[in-house]
Amino acid sequence: MTSAVSLRDVSCVFRSAGKTVHAVAGVDLDVQAGEFFTLLGPSGSGKTTCLRMIGGFTLPTSGHITIHRQDVSQLPPYARPVNTVFQDYALFPHMSILDNVAYSLMVRGVDRATREKKAQQLLETVQLPDVGQRKPPQLSGGQRQRVALARALISEPQVLLLDEPLGALDLKLREQMQSELKSLQRKLGITFIFVTHDQHEALSMSDRIGIFSKGRLEQVATPAELYKRPATRFVAEFVGAANVLQGGDARQYAAADALMIRPELIGIEFGPAATRGSPRARGTVREVQFFGSFWRVHVQPEQGGAALLVDLPVQGSSATPETGASASLYWSDAAMHVIEAA
Repeated sequence: MTSAVSLRDVSCVFRSAGKTVHAVAGVDLDVQAGEFFTLLGPSGSGKTTCLRMIGGFTLPTSGHITIHRQDVSQLPPYARPVNTVFQDYALFPHMSILDNVAYSLMVRGVDRATREKKAQQLLETVQLPDVGQRKPPQLSGGQRQRVALARALISEPQVLLLDEPLGALDLKLREQMQSELKSLQRKLGITFIFVTHDQHEALSMSDRIGIFSKGRLEQVATPAELYKRPATRFVAEFVGAANVLQGGDARQYAAADALMIRPELIGIEFGPAATRGSPRARGTVREVQFFGSFWRVHVQPEQGGAALLVDLPVQGSSATPETGASASLYWSDAAMHVIEAA
């Protein structure tokens, strides 16, 4: 496939409070044309700085950034074939929705009839055909987000950058917009580069994900691969609940210095006697958390070591887990994934 965006040994270093900060360190990355690619990581991990360097709002200290084979490393934002949607939408409150969407065409001198026709077409694309004469304060948060998308798309960018655009929305609306964003991206075929700190958001929307930690790109993979086969402890724990065992704890169960087991891959049986065969571990329930569709059971193995998390589905379960109960744990060899030792 053709790379839409490539980063080669890209770093960004700045001074803060008299200290040198490596916001991004030696990143190599290829985003494919037409891909929904997400930069995922906690606050301060470097994901937003990376997006800003692609957009031209921050210049790299070293390295090269190319967009469709053009080196844009030192170009200003307006000279790059990209556009950006920000979390705060950045709409003009005194202008109509139609004029907001058409703004970049107005700046470029496109005649009113042409720009309004194109703006209306994009409002229809984002399912807001009847709001053109309203002002931004008259719209809901989700509607304003769609208007911001339409405005970013009117200049026909080759790449659309989205900087935590759903962060200000409530949970229900955010989930609705996740589905709509992915559907819109498929329909348009434009490369989307999306920044978020929300693991569930990234897993549900992305074709591939790049995970950042402390300025470095830890791993790039599909959502399923990141979840099932994380390369490091950080990735394993950041994309979902994980039992990460290291050293002697890991070697109790496999010939590995570090391994991961997802909680939903562990079977559990309560009571002092194991009836399913030989358990991998026996222990005592120390804590039970209820998450609606499942219980998360914390079991302290009798042989010592770290407590193990077990996700027990509520549906079909014959017993409610209780603190202090004896438990036997079962899992297959395939459930154990070897990761890099910390």
